[in-house]
This record gives sequence, structure tokens and C-alpha cells, in this order.
Amino acid sequence: MSGRETTSLGAHNKNRDISMKSNFFESLVGLSVIIVAIAFFYYAYSNSGRGNSSQTYEISAIFTEVSGLMTGADVRLSGIKIGSVSSQNLDEQTYDAVVLMQINNEVKIPTDSSAKISSEGLLGGNYVAIEPGGSEEMLNAGDSIELTQGSIDLIGLLGNAVFGS
Repeated sequence: MSGRETTSLGAHNKNRDISMKSNFFESLVGLSVIIVAIAFFYYAYSNSGRGNSSQTYEISAIFTEVSGLMTGADVRLSGIKIGSVSSQNLDEQTYDAVVLMQINNEVKIPTDSSAKISSEGLLGGNYVAIEPGGSEEMLNAGDSIELTQGSIDLIGLLGNAVFGS
């Protein structure tokens, strides 16, 4: 072997070592990205209200109008989120909207409380606002809030104010 071939072989081995170190580093970065993504999805799922059904109880409310209310919307008491809307169904006999809500177990709601659909503003979403009553008895899983007020059509009200009708 000549000196030139040895130098060429040494340079080749050196490039291969750098390439292997680079591949290992890239694999390590890729693995850490995957771990962070899994942690993010776990955190998002556990805080979405869908993954913690053992920490909540379900109540319902019947509204005449639920326009703009989405599944997953907040349920608030005194402006504080205490749960979320889990589903909306149509009562085929009365044509009213039945809204099911998951409420944190730590929050007890009096049986004579009322619920209304409120808006966060013209561009904001809707949420269910619960006004607590004064009863000593509390709602249990499966119970229903009897006093309700449906959503108000803000755009329709604005149109009536501007164009008069």
C-alpha cells in the first residue's frame, strides 16, 4: 500500500465516524421530539374534560334554543369553569335541545339553580352559565336543571337595532 492510499483510507474512516456521530445525534433529537409530542397529547387529552370522567358527574338542562353552543364549551359558575358540555341532543317530542354537561365532582350545585347560554361577546363563543340557587339539596348525577334560558341571537338583535324592525 502506498502512503497516498493509507491517507485516503484514514480520511474515509474519519468521515464515517463523523457520519455515524451525526446519525446518532439526529436519532436522539428525533426521539426527544416524539417523547415531547406524546407528553403534549397526554396533557391535552387529560385536561380536555374527556379523559377524566371519574372526576366528574353528568347533569342535563333543557333549552328552547342553543344556537352557537358547541360540544366541549365551558360550563361556568360565577365566571369560573366548573365543567364542559359533553353532548347536545334534540328531544323529538318537544323539539327542545337537551344539553348534557360534565361537572367537576368538587362542585355541588343546588337543585333550584338556573342555567342560561351566555356569549363571550360578538366574536366569542357561547358557554353555559349556571346561577346557583339557595336550596340545601344538591344536584346528583343524572339530575336536570329545570330553570333555563336559551341563547340570544346577538346578530339578529344588532340588525333590528340598526335597521329597525
